[in-house]
Amino acid sequence: MNSYFKTAVVLALVSGVATAKSVTSTQACEAFNNLKHSKNYGHVVLKEGHSYPVLQERKGSYFIRVPGANPVNRWVSSSCFNNASVGSSVVEPMQQELQEPKNESTKSVESNLDSVLVLSWHNAFCEKHMNKKECKRDGSDAKNRLVLHGLWPQPRNNVYCSVNSTIKELDKQHRWGALPKLNLDNKVLALMQEYMPGYQSKLQRHEWVKHGTCYTNDPIRYFKDALTMTKKLDATVGEYLRANIGKSVKLFNIKRVAARLIDKDIANKIAMKCKGPLLSEIWISLKGQGSDISKLIKNAKTIRSNCQEAIVDAPGKFRR
Repeated sequence: MNSYFKTAVVLALVSGVATAKSVTSTQACEAFNNLKHSKNYGHVVLKEGHSYPVLQERKGSYFIRVPGANPVNRWVSSSCFNNASVGSSVVEPMQQELQEPKNESTKSVESNLDSVLVLSWHNAFCEKHMNKKECKRDGSDAKNRLVLHGLWPQPRNNVYCSVNSTIKELDKQHRWGALPKLNLDNKVLALMQEYMPGYQSKLQRHEWVKHGTCYTNDPIRYFKDALTMTKKLDATVGEYLRANIGKSVKLFNIKRVAARLIDKDIANKIAMKCKGPLLSEIWISLKGQGSDISKLIKNAKTIRSNCQEAIVDAPGKFRR
């Protein structure tokens, strides 16, 4: 039996009461893990027209049971439901019910997680996405930079972990603005504004839903790790690329620069991806979690490039 369900049952038996009240959702609202409505593990949303048993009412929110969610008990604004009256004879939730379930093998999983850090050369990205906000003249200061595309747990089909079908479908339809807003701290937001210009198009919501949920249950941690590594790579490999804008660079030289400025073991863990004659992305193979690149590449898998030489694109339309 699910530990969260057992907790609720035990509490009901101890108090001598259990609620039979239920409310019917009138819209597809988010179901949060905490009363502040700041955490929603798995990006759970209610199904319009469905009824949910109520465990508690507090501060304009209902603590309800959402079948299929993990944890199953969630806080939802009372404005999302019909005007059902909820009595006081309800189960008082224990704090542990509001927390993300702990996995005893978490440390082992974290240390063995294979992932790929994907960085875009922003000038090349904007060649085919010139109408995106981050590519317009006044929309970004990211030209001539390596910027974060994403941090992708492997294998490639390791995506949408504990994400419900509604959110997944929104993401696949590229309706990123409709995805749940992420609660990020000021430090992460500052890094994102500098090293992830795609945030202007809500890229961060897409990357979290599809990839971040398979890395951790904390979006702050996910983006802090990814953006910290991006900053270091832009200051090293990115500096080499900036010195060669408009010129052709070889994979061999990129590896040599990375080995000298980051770690000697990085040579087979860094790859160059090209689209046509242009360098498009830099990929880094990692094993484990955190932001210490030297540590994470030690036991990482070898990664392959799809080109050996490419032109470092300058801002504006590429012309031979």
